[in-house]
Amino acid sequence: MHPILQLFLAQTAPDAQQPSPLMTIFPFIAIAVVFYLVFFRPQQRQQKQHQETLSKLAKGNQIVTQGGIYGTVVSVENAVVTIDVGKGTQLRVGQGYILRDLTQEEAKKAAEGKGKK
Repeated sequence: MHPILQLFLAQTAPDAQQPSPLMTIFPFIAIAVVFYLVFFRPQQRQQKQHQETLSKLAKGNQIVTQGGIYGTVVSVENAVVTIDVGKGTQLRVGQGYILRDLTQEEAKKAAEGKGKK
């Protein structure tokens, strides 16, 4: 065998110290925290805001359903909202299908506008 090849094969790696178990798990924990902060936390905040909007529904509020129907709230009973969509036509929709309350959004914009002046 060639002497250089023999020296190459005779070399052994120095005794490497094993990393602690905490250091091997740390990247996975960091990734989990980032996923929580980027994906789950904003979704929870959005759901909470939607629940607040639904709890503040009142007769006369202008709303938009998830299907894109605009209407005025006539009554709110349990989880069913009756809306008037024009010319006396009334629809009953589940409270969870209400996407936005336009009346509340306009009130927030007006309050922000007064705060800026």
